[in-house]
Amino acid sequence: MGGIAGMVVASILDNNGAAITAGLITAVAAICLMLMTALLNQPRDEVAFDDRTAEEIEGRISHIVESGADEEDVRALVREAVRLGRSAR
Repeated sequence: MGGIAGMVVASILDNNGAAITAGLITAVAAICLMLMTALLNQPRDEVAFDDRTAEEIEGRISHIVESGADEEDVRALVREAVRLGRSAR
C-alpha cells in the first residue's frame, strides 16, 4: 500500500524518478509475495522424511512376511495405503 501511495504522491509532486522507484519497489514486493505463496503451498510430504518411522514400518513388514504373507502383496498394500493417505489431503 505504501508503494502505491508513494507513486501517487511522487506523481503529484512531478517527481518522476521517485514515482518510478516506488513502482519498482512495489513490483518486486508483489513478485516476492507470489513466490512465497507458491513455495508455502507445496505438499508437506516432500519436506521431511522420518528414518525411524520408516525402519519401524520395514520391521513390521518383515514380521508379517516371516509369518507367511507374500512379500509382494504386503508391499503393494503399503503402497496403496500411502497413496490413499496422500489423496485424502
